[in-house]
Amino acid sequence: MIEAGPQAVTLKAVAAQIGRTHANLLHHFGSAAGLHKALAAYLGDTITATIGEAVDAARRGKVSPRTIVDMTFDAFDREGAGALASWMLALGNEDALDPVVEAIHRLVDKLTATALTPHLAELIRDNTLMLVLLALGDSQMGGPMAGALGLPREKAREIATRSLTFALMQEAATLAAQAEV
Repeated sequence: MIEAGPQAVTLKAVAAQIGRTHANLLHHFGSAAGLHKALAAYLGDTITATIGEAVDAARRGKVSPRTIVDMTFDAFDREGAGALASWMLALGNEDALDPVVEAIHRLVDKLTATALTPHLAELIRDNTLMLVLLALGDSQMGGPMAGALGLPREKAREIATRSLTFALMQEAATLAAQAEV
């Protein structure tokens, strides 16, 4: 998918790539749409697991917010999640993206469960929405849009980093205030 784009992810092409038959993949996935949904589930699970670990590390001051932003933007851009999402939507295969949305939801549930206040839980949800949509949009037209506005290519990542940094600072301040009590 990364090399040739999401349109190259066919049962026949994948079968040839992994040394299986078209019939074998058809039996396992049921259809090309089933293969795409499984691919989306795999991407969603692996990407959110990695980002979840980075968020935990950022909460401990071990990873910068920019690392989380870069991981998210790279997942949609270099790792092909943005192209896969656009392609599936263009084909009318919206339900194939359900596993990605569900994986993000599970991660947000995990993060909000450890939020110190309801306000911080809301901030986690807000930043997740902002980060995912900004990374998705950037993967689709970030370069041309930044260029048209006379902005550096990295501007969307900088905006996301500022927002995430602010959220982590609020969480740290709340934690410090609770420790003083």
